[in-house]
Amino acid sequence: MKILGIQNKMGIGDTVIYLPFIRAISIKFNCPVSLLVKENSKAEEFLNQTNYIDQVIYLKKNDKNEGILGSIKLAKELKKYNFEKVFIFNSSLRFYLVSRLANIKKIYQYPLFEKREQHITGAANKLIKDNLGIDVKENPEIQIDESLVRETSEKLLMKTNELNILLAIGGSGPTKRIPAKTFLSFMKKIKNVKKCKFFLATGKNEDEQKILKEFLDSEFKDQCFRLDNYSINNTLPIIKNCNVAICNDTSFSHLSSALGVKTITLMADTPLIYGSYSTNMSPIIPDGEQTVTHNTLGKDKINPEKIFNKLMSILA
Repeated sequence: MKILGIQNKMGIGDTVIYLPFIRAISIKFNCPVSLLVKENSKAEEFLNQTNYIDQVIYLKKNDKNEGILGSIKLAKELKKYNFEKVFIFNSSLRFYLVSRLANIKKIYQYPLFEKREQHITGAANKLIKDNLGIDVKENPEIQIDESLVRETSEKLLMKTNELNILLAIGGSGPTKRIPAKTFLSFMKKIKNVKKCKFFLATGKNEDEQKILKEFLDSEFKDQCFRLDNYSINNTLPIIKNCNVAICNDTSFSHLSSALGVKTITLMADTPLIYGSYSTNMSPIIPDGEQTVTHNTLGKDKINPEKIFNKLMSILA
C-alpha cells in the first residue's frame, strides 16, 4: 500500500511534531508513509534513516505551485506515485482537490475551513482517532543507526566521564535567542559539579555567529565544539551522543527530543506547546510569567539558576 501524509506548515519543528501521527498510520497499515512537506522543513536530511518514512516530496518554494495551474501541476506529480490513501493535516480545500485530481481514492483530512484557532496536536490526534481508532500519545521519534552513533562518539572523543551537553544557542528570530550571558552563567554553575563538553548549535547568519563568538572567546572555549559547519544529517549522531540538550526555541530542540535526548527548552517568545509536546522536553519560561506565547518577549528573563536546577533534576 502507498500512503501519503501532507503537512504544509513551515520548518523542521512542525514536521517533527507530526511524526507520532505519521508513525501511527505506518503501524496501522504496516507500511512506511511518504511525506509532502515544504522544502524548508529539510525533512529528508533528518528522516532518511527512519523506517516508517518512505519518500519525502517537497513543495518547492519557487515552483509556482499555488493557484489553479499550480494545483494541477502538483496533482500530476503526485499521480505518478499511485498513492492509495492520503492524510491531510490541515483544513485546505486546495490539498483535497489536488488529492482528488491525483486519483487518490481515500482521503482523510481535518474538517474543511476550520483552521482558525486549531490546536496543533489536538486536531491531528482527532483525525487519527476518528478514522483509525488510535489515540496517539507517543513522542516524536527520529531513528538513527547505532553504529554511526558509536563511530561519531569515538571520532569526536566524547568521553563517558564527561557531561556532553548540546547548547542550541541560535534561533530563527532575535526574540527567541536567549542572551549568551545567560548560558555562560549556567555553564559557570555546572562546571563546579561536573566536567563538561559543550556542543554549540547555531546557524550561519551574522547575528548567530556573533553569539557563537561570545562562547568561543569565553573561559569555556576549550570545552566548546561548534556545529555550525555540520549538515543536519551529520549533526544527528552528535546530538544522540549528548546526555542532555539545552535549547532556545529552535529546530535543535525538536531534533534532540525526537532523538530521545532529554531537552530543556528555553521558551521566551513562542507558544509553550512548541517546547512541551514531548515528555523528553522540560520547558523553562521567563521569570514573572505564568505561560509564554507570541510577543511575551522574555528572552532577558530566563533564569540561569532555573536551567541549572532543571538539569540537576534530570541527572538525579
